[in-house]
Amino acid sequence: MDDIRIKMLADEKYHADILIEGLPGVGQVGKLVAEHMIEEFGAEKIAEITSIFFPPQVLIDENGVARLSCNEVYLVNTDNYSIAFLVGDVQSTSAEGHYLLADAYLDIAEELGVKRIYTLGGYGTGQLQEETQVFGAVSDVALRESAEEAGVVFSRDEPGGGIIGASGLLLSLGAERGIEGICLMGETSGYIVDPKSAHAVLGVLSALTGLDIDDTKLEERAAEMEGIVEKIRELENAKAEEELSYIG
Repeated sequence: MDDIRIKMLADEKYHADILIEGLPGVGQVGKLVAEHMIEEFGAEKIAEITSIFFPPQVLIDENGVARLSCNEVYLVNTDNYSIAFLVGDVQSTSAEGHYLLADAYLDIAEELGVKRIYTLGGYGTGQLQEETQVFGAVSDVALRESAEEAGVVFSRDEPGGGIIGASGLLLSLGAERGIEGICLMGETSGYIVDPKSAHAVLGVLSALTGLDIDDTKLEERAAEMEGIVEKIRELENAKAEEELSYIG
């Protein structure tokens, strides 16, 4: 098996103006947004990516059939842009793999003619959020003003640990190839799959791109998850009160 194998599903010459990356990450925020858009736009899968840098495991489908972990590229033509989506099962298990896979993803982007990349993810706070901000990073300071106008928050030295994985590397490595990039990170506790944070990121992305995206399904999932989060808060408060009464 090759270190990284890219399988194009047709011999057509595809084109995309922008690439939206939504690989798995904190709170699965980017994955939720990208997969929601793929479903809403009816995007077509054009490529599959497998790699020895993915976790050494197979996934089992509903029929009990095993398959390799796989990332995928989808494509759709909208009234505004042609859009490629990078989504999938996993990210790399090693630092070397992250860099090599990011290069491979950028090879695909260059082949498609992509001029801008939006990378999507979660910004883990370790706390359940009442309100959700969308933090950002850009590949060039010239992109910052339009991002702020769309609702992106830029905070000095945040996130403190930098941006790990494809969401960060695609910005910097893409800039070296002349592809501009904006990263959108929705605040999330990091404990749960977070459709509320994904809904916030989708709103900012819509403002940045001018795309009209029906967010009903994502909003419904966010409302359902908010009910679960409220129950978690109630349990935490009850536990805290119990501990205080015990101490007193």
